[in-house]
Amino acid sequence: MTEGHLLILPRRHTPDLFSMTSQERVQALELIDTMRCEAQLKDPSILGFNVGVNCGVVAGQTVMHAHIHFIPRRAGDTADPRGGVRGVIPHRMKYQ
Repeated sequence: MTEGHLLILPRRHTPDLFSMTSQERVQALELIDTMRCEAQLKDPSILGFNVGVNCGVVAGQTVMHAHIHFIPRRAGDTADPRGGVRGVIPHRMKYQ
């Protein structure tokens, strides 16, 4: 992905986000917020983030343990970032 791409996952084995407990989800979001602050302090070129989850094989999940992608984004790291996570459906990625 990009430099600084990390995965957040619970210690307990569970298949996906929906099978995580509410406490695990809250802790994951708190960690994402902490990581965002730390990443931007360490690297001022980070101007945005993609945070994503794939749940199930048909959604693109390849590792059957719950995990959340944390992807720092910098200006110019892709030619046209519009559409973000909609890139999984190529004809929907670009829109006006």
